Amino acid sequence: MRRRPHRPARPSRTRTGPRHHRASPRPRHRFRIVVPLVVLAFVVSVLLTEGYTTRTFPGDQEGRTGRPATGVPREVTGGGPVVDTTRDHPSTYRVPDRTVVLTFDDGPDPVWTPRIRAVLDRHGTPGTFFVTGQQAVRHPGVLRAVIRSGHEIGVHTFSHRDLSTRSASGVDRELALTQLALAGAAGINSSLLRMPYSSTTAALDRADWSVARHLGDKGYVLAFVDRDTRDWQRPGARAIADAAAPGAPGRGAVVLMHDAGGDRSQTVEALDELIPRLQAQGYRFTTLADVLGTDSLTSPVDTGTLWKGRVFVAAVTVSGTAMSVIGVLLLVVGSLVLGRCVLLLVLARHHAHRRPHHAPGPPVTRPVSVVVPAHNESLCIAKTLRSLAAGDHPVEIVVVDDGSDDGTADIAESLGLHAVTVVRQPNGGKASALNTGVRRASHDLVVMLDADTVFAPSTVRRLVQPFADPAVGATAGNAKVGNRRGLLGRWQHIEYVMGFNLDRRMYDLLRCMPTVPGAVGAFRVTALRDAGTMSGDTLAEDTDITMALHRAGWEIRYVEDALAWTEVPTSLRQLWRQRYRWSYGTLQAAWKHRHAPAERGHAGHFGRVGLPLLTVFQILTPLLAPLIDLLTVYGLVFGNPLVTLLAWTGVLAVQTVCAAYAFRLDGESLRPLWALPLQQFVYRQLMYLVLVQACLTAANGYRLPWQRLRRSGDVVLPPPLSAPER
Repeated sequence: MRRRPHRPARPSRTRTGPRHHRASPRPRHRFRIVVPLVVLAFVVSVLLTEGYTTRTFPGDQEGRTGRPATGVPREVTGGGPVVDTTRDHPSTYRVPDRTVVLTFDDGPDPVWTPRIRAVLDRHGTPGTFFVTGQQAVRHPGVLRAVIRSGHEIGVHTFSHRDLSTRSASGVDRELALTQLALAGAAGINSSLLRMPYSSTTAALDRADWSVARHLGDKGYVLAFVDRDTRDWQRPGARAIADAAAPGAPGRGAVVLMHDAGGDRSQTVEALDELIPRLQAQGYRFTTLADVLGTDSLTSPVDTGTLWKGRVFVAAVTVSGTAMSVIGVLLLVVGSLVLGRCVLLLVLARHHAHRRPHHAPGPPVTRPVSVVVPAHNESLCIAKTLRSLAAGDHPVEIVVVDDGSDDGTADIAESLGLHAVTVVRQPNGGKASALNTGVRRASHDLVVMLDADTVFAPSTVRRLVQPFADPAVGATAGNAKVGNRRGLLGRWQHIEYVMGFNLDRRMYDLLRCMPTVPGAVGAFRVTALRDAGTMSGDTLAEDTDITMALHRAGWEIRYVEDALAWTEVPTSLRQLWRQRYRWSYGTLQAAWKHRHAPAERGHAGHFGRVGLPLLTVFQILTPLLAPLIDLLTVYGLVFGNPLVTLLAWTGVLAVQTVCAAYAFRLDGESLRPLWALPLQQFVYRQLMYLVLVQACLTAANGYRLPWQRLRRSGDVVLPPPLSAPER
């Protein structure tokens, strides 16, 4: 006996009038266009800001020592570690005897800078911190604490670039951004600078000296070193302290250490040992400003510059927070994409290798009614009807002409095919036409297909076999692309085989099929009545009725060998219109049946399994998937291009494996898969935008009108699959 549903679903209102809807007001249309552009602009701005301000640098690199000095004045290479090129003739300054200037590069760091500052403060020792703009905008509070403690601040460029490899404009940009960061983070600017990767003045070459002269023209005093501790190598606290001690007894020195760029615990320990040792030897500690005989090399900025800096710091802060969120979302979407691929492969394999489902009782041989809704299908209707008439199962064919004005009904009648009935009605929409066809049907099993679809001879017979089980209310066939010539056709062919049909295998095993495709599906008339018949409440009547059948307690099966070839759009504009309607209709149907998770029995099973899978894999994941493309570009520009390309290739490889297996299961040639990599650059982005547009349309409360596609009538059965019995 047929398992009765636990409770009948409430009948849905059937739209009887044609699908004419009031045009959208212009502001709403602008809303659907402007919002995606604003979101895209925001994300791109975040990526650009974050990429430039947090681009990593090899901070733990050795200074360029021991290189021959060529093209540099001898008074500079043989002079002191502080170089002033702001005047026509350069001047150098040495640190006085028994005097040490402790300098720290690459900060401020939120962990190690405060610890180093605490050691200096405890010993009453001033330090000079050469900060990068990147770190300053990321940790402004740390920088302000250093300044409050009375320590000196110098510039170490914005992104720790080797200035000798940069153009003059590039150098100026580094300096301007760094000063902007200092202004926003601490309200100061600084005329003291240390070039990244520099060491002693003896190591200067012609390129370095050219940059040094340019920096002098900009008003900067340059700091080099006498003692490089190489603390970034982590040789141990004692070795760092020994390397910092002046080479000759009583000689003054500028000492280089680091407060960022890695683990600086040994540097902290070395300072606690070095400072008391040198103080005991009669050394004093000072700043570079004191060496130059000036009070300070920093000064407060004016109000305008202060606010520009604050806006800059705020922008970087927002971008950093947004980037953290984007990173989490990328992890989520990456896990979902890979998880979906694994789930589809595992379940598809199980579906393909399970024992064939033997329904109780003998095979279904009784006649079937076939309903074909048609509106202006003069190019397709003849081919569709002839394919049905050539089938190996007894059928009656009901063609419902839904207000066509191109002679569709006349063509159907003129074919003279047996058991074809043409019903004419005013245009009322597809759902209305299908309901008319079901009412005119003579049999209790009804097959439905679009008027641009061609059936194989065995399709109807295979499609109705699961109805031997009285619990089955509908079956979904295997829809394929019938006009797969051209790149766009191949992309859709890949999507149909890889996406739609792999999904249906998964949903079939989980007993939660969300859609019986309008191109090839069969229904028990009793089940249709239980579910409230076809409804015009949504633009995806096939998804709506499928969900209603689940809620009415009926099982739905997928019949992978019930083949149908349907016409797909041949232009991007037509594809956009079709997928826009599909996406919007799916959202409508999911919202309409949102109460299913709280129901009992099979309805609750569908609501707790089918609806979440639909939401996650057909709405949430595609909405987040553009992050993969955006962050791929981000990685190519700001990250490691090789690693980025390897990651992107890995994702593509997983998709290719899924596609190849899906093609193998469907008996399709693998040749079209050459277009899969190209699909990543145009087709996927189009699908993203379609879904975003549909979601915004739904959120805006606009009722999307029905959008009919232009037919070409060029559906053909591929030769390997066109035999009556495959």
